[in-house]
Amino acid sequence: MSTENEGTEVPPAPSAPPVPVDTPAASAPPEQGVPQGAGPVDPYQGTTQSQGSAYSHEAATPQEGAPTASLPPVPSGAPAGAGPAPEAGAWPPPPPATPSYASGGEGGSGDAWGSSYQQPAPTSKSGGRGGLVAAILVAALVAGGVGGGFGYWAADRNDNTTASTTVAASQSGGDLKRDPGTVASVAATALPSTVTIEAEGSNGEGGTGTGFVFDTQGHILTNNHVVAEAVDSGKLSATFSNGKKYEAEVVGHAQGYDVAVIKLKNAPNGLKPLPLGNSDKVAVGDSTIAIGAPFGLSNTVTTGIISAKNRPVASSDGSGQSKASYMSALQTDASINPGNSGGPLLDANGSVIGINSAIQSSSGGMGGTSQSGSIGLGFAIPINQAKAVAQQLIKTGKPVYPVIGASVALEEGTGGAKITEQGASGSDAVTPNGPAAKAGLKPGDVITKLDDRVIDSGPTLIGEIWTHQPGDTVKLTYTRDGKQQTANVTLGQREGDS
Repeated sequence: MSTENEGTEVPPAPSAPPVPVDTPAASAPPEQGVPQGAGPVDPYQGTTQSQGSAYSHEAATPQEGAPTASLPPVPSGAPAGAGPAPEAGAWPPPPPATPSYASGGEGGSGDAWGSSYQQPAPTSKSGGRGGLVAAILVAALVAGGVGGGFGYWAADRNDNTTASTTVAASQSGGDLKRDPGTVASVAATALPSTVTIEAEGSNGEGGTGTGFVFDTQGHILTNNHVVAEAVDSGKLSATFSNGKKYEAEVVGHAQGYDVAVIKLKNAPNGLKPLPLGNSDKVAVGDSTIAIGAPFGLSNTVTTGIISAKNRPVASSDGSGQSKASYMSALQTDASINPGNSGGPLLDANGSVIGINSAIQSSSGGMGGTSQSGSIGLGFAIPINQAKAVAQQLIKTGKPVYPVIGASVALEEGTGGAKITEQGASGSDAVTPNGPAAKAGLKPGDVITKLDDRVIDSGPTLIGEIWTHQPGDTVKLTYTRDGKQQTANVTLGQREGDS
């Protein structure tokens, strides 16, 4: 599986929400492109050819003419004293026209809900019934007027009183006590130890990422691709959640692992490192909390779960100029976007279990300048691996990689990691007297398992090997001439990214 790092350049956040306009007719969404795989890499010989990657390093109106009803004339024989019915336009006025919400002809005709009301014609069998109808209507109008007047009086009286009909909460949100383990509690503890990193190269280019306090000496752990622009004569700063900003410098960086350590200049006293968890003990379905600066929005907290473990990921920044990074990643659906890179992935107890590093890209290109958003597929470097790399960088400034001493093809779908017939630049595919050679491996062998891990491609093998340390012994299962064989290999080492 190939990936693209979240990216570094971050567009400024809008200063105000857009002004709503009339919604145009919906148009069909553009088709998404198909992500491309990473290019060939020779990780064991120290050379890389990056070709980009598929993951990002990141009201209806009333109708006119509705009929109205008028009172019928009083028929002959009405009781004495009954006057003639009012004519149209006289008091009481006719009922108002009723708006029609249904489709139909003029005047609101139609049988749907909301069609116009028609005054029923009264039936008269005696001379007194018509007068009774008129009297009832007049009485109704008088009652309506009294009711309306009383309602106005009551409303006016209510406006002039200090009594309130709202109910106040017993305590405000700021007074609530959040129990340990809640997202609010974890975030309140972790945010003061998380920083927003700004990196700028000598050419003025750069971007924003995230990091977190690694120790009390001022070391900050982050991604290599976050600080890469500032490695050579660049500018680097880290801003805490309280707004305090410190200049920083790169202590060491490992492109292959996508891990870097920076150190604050004039680090303040009282730094609180985030507690490191055990990524080997993480289970699929465990809750996760991610903290970062997506698109420059510092101190953003998102939640999710562990979606998968040991996910083979090869990531790059999509520029075509950088080598790929490999990891056996923790997959999470916590929302991760460009700017979250280097930030902590926490468990429900607030312990760091990973470093957010890459996201699945939906843009479909080879990286380019576009920055896609989260689609629920984020990848983090397991903290057990990142911790070992960080300690090495602090100690020597250079990364150390475990190797088997053989070049493998990076094509996916090959059913394993095939040892190539020739290494990079014409070198031997199997290093003479190296770990693989000593174990009897040869060009053309296809490695299908490392210990109990199934190996389906070269990138998967690299990511699994890099979870170990030089000197570890691993069991490789491979096929040669259609026959399955095994070999125990003691891992060698390579220093630096060259």
